[in-house]
Amino acid sequence: MHNYCPPNHLRGGHRMTLYAWACPRRFPRLSVPVPRYFDVSSDTRVLGHCHWKHEPKHHPTLIALHGLEGSSRAHYMVGLADKAFLAGFNVIRLNQRNCGGTEHLSPGLYHSGLTEDPAAVLKELIEVDKLSSFVVVGYSLGGNLAVKLAGDYGDCAPPQLHAVCAISPTLDLERCVTALDRRENFAYQWNFVRNLKRRIRQKARLFPQRYTLGCLGKVTSVREFDEQFTAPHHNFLDANDYYYRASALRVTQKIRVPTLILSAKDDPFVPPEQFKETSLLKNPHVSIVITRYGGHCGFIAVPHNDDGYWAEYRAIEFARRNISQPKHLKTQTMD
Repeated sequence: MHNYCPPNHLRGGHRMTLYAWACPRRFPRLSVPVPRYFDVSSDTRVLGHCHWKHEPKHHPTLIALHGLEGSSRAHYMVGLADKAFLAGFNVIRLNQRNCGGTEHLSPGLYHSGLTEDPAAVLKELIEVDKLSSFVVVGYSLGGNLAVKLAGDYGDCAPPQLHAVCAISPTLDLERCVTALDRRENFAYQWNFVRNLKRRIRQKARLFPQRYTLGCLGKVTSVREFDEQFTAPHHNFLDANDYYYRASALRVTQKIRVPTLILSAKDDPFVPPEQFKETSLLKNPHVSIVITRYGGHCGFIAVPHNDDGYWAEYRAIEFARRNISQPKHLKTQTMD
């Protein structure tokens, strides 16, 4: 596939990020999804919106993971599903616990490194549905989750998992949250915090015995939210301990599944420096593509007989290549 070339008017991290977030998209050719609930623990279910091919066992399956406070309905999730389904994949747009209107299905919260949930979904699809070929594609926080899943598996990854792709992944959570704290990123921070607060209020209504909202009014940043809610709820010592233990960068040296990382130098809050870590650069199973432009989960290109959403096509291309001819060749490019 051709190198990434954005339109001139979108050359800028903030412009690209905001345009991709706000621009409406339609997918008339994508089939109506079938909802499916997965029991990922004794008290928690997650919802997947599934697009099944005729005779699903004869097709590979793509599992898509969304970002912080996103859902299976995020435009990039549906855009990826549209292209993957056309390319012959079953697609599962997986909601993280509590997302997509599922707060009632789990007393707990999700977090950036909770790989147990997608691992449980993958296990069920292999053992119950007898599906034999998978790729996992994650965006932003979901990208960290996808890469950490591969690292957590290490040498024990199921043979059915052929590839992982992460787009704008927050592999170093401390570094990304620090970038989010910059003044110029106020709008993103405000939006994340607004949605996190809304979700916690909903959780408190559903599970009043588990959530105390006394400090919620003082929370003005993602870091403060994680300090007050995410970290204690998951038994981390504090936000810093959470960021360290949940970051995929801590386990990337153990990845044995072909993994593609796509990110942009002008991403407002995913600094490119994290992709220069030795654990990534020296792992022959990891390929890294860092583009000059692209923003955060944007990557809208000058169209070439397509809709211009470059990262979605690149992810599908990588998935198809590793489903048909699994490869472990190292590539690193800077477009």
